[in-house]
Amino acid sequence: MLIGLVGKPSCGKSTFFKASTLADVLIASYPFATIKANHGIAHVKIKCIEEEFETKCNPQKGYCIQGNRFVPIELMDVAGLVQGASEGKGLGNQFLDDLTAADAFIQIIDISGETDEEGNETKNYNPIQDIKMLEKELDLWYLGILKKAWKAISKNIQTSKSDFSKTIAKQFSGLKVNEDDVREVILKNNFDVERCSQWDEITLEKFAQGLRHISKPMIIAANKIDRPSSNENLKKLKSEYPELIIIPCSADSELALREANKAELIEYIPGENNFKILKELNEKQKEALENIKKNVLEIYGSTGVQEILNKVVLDLLKYIAIFPASANKLGDSKGNILPDCFLLPNNSTALDFAYFLHSDFGDNFIKAINARTKQAVGKDYSLKHRDALEIMTK
Repeated sequence: MLIGLVGKPSCGKSTFFKASTLADVLIASYPFATIKANHGIAHVKIKCIEEEFETKCNPQKGYCIQGNRFVPIELMDVAGLVQGASEGKGLGNQFLDDLTAADAFIQIIDISGETDEEGNETKNYNPIQDIKMLEKELDLWYLGILKKAWKAISKNIQTSKSDFSKTIAKQFSGLKVNEDDVREVILKNNFDVERCSQWDEITLEKFAQGLRHISKPMIIAANKIDRPSSNENLKKLKSEYPELIIIPCSADSELALREANKAELIEYIPGENNFKILKELNEKQKEALENIKKNVLEIYGSTGVQEILNKVVLDLLKYIAIFPASANKLGDSKGNILPDCFLLPNNSTALDFAYFLHSDFGDNFIKAINARTKQAVGKDYSLKHRDALEIMTK
């Protein structure tokens, strides 16, 4: 799974990326500090099942703190997007090429209104414009791909009666659009596929937008929430876009807390609303932590970073966490207890899980054993979030 961080220059993408991954990346207050895409490992936070089985897990990927299991996902920070990116302005072409493999986007916006549309310092800028700009550029990106081959596609469908969904999915396969996605867009908007050769520019735009929404869903991270004008701007933004998932966050605060935790100055679990001081701090450190506690944690309940990562994976993409585990033996051959936890799409079955683990497990599937109930389930068993299953094969 790959989640892309998008947004204009200097909105805090690289800070969000570093706060999520603790990767060593350049963070600077000037536009296009990020040139090449940065890739790192972030984590989804779920409740571990170790307590239910009265044991202590030792994950081989990710980690577990006080019953909180952190399951790895891939995060990508790309160059900032400016108006005209779909036509190559700024680093537009590179930006869009980098994003083709992403499963979903997190748009980072500077909710403080202290940077303009190109990422330069300013005052009283309306961050609503950033959402409008990004939506437009992404839609134009998809429209450009559609129009590039539209004459040939529509003619082929009309003359040879080719399957519309299959043809469109093939054209957009690089952006992870499948035939089911195309069918859903058609049904949702009542597109007349039989007369697609007569579609006008507005219809093409609407169709491209539908494909983009379904194949690249997006959540909004309202960053720099601790600045003076941020809360008022957040209210306006939610009023303007009630249908969007908009979460306030402070990537700076999350980064400070995670680095302090790494240095063992504090004990901090990502996503929590508090931290514990472990060592004597200097006055500057005390003041910084107190400001985070007062201006972010006590007001918003967390820095928002972990909540955003969880929302995009568990709510937007609707993935579920599954533990491979036996009712009688929770460890692997090396003695690692509950070593793995995997993320699978919602509506996955026991057979899907078997194939996910290994093709041989799927080919030779007999049944699965629910580690909690010790009951056997068949290949069509619908997996539930935090299920623990053992796959039995021939």
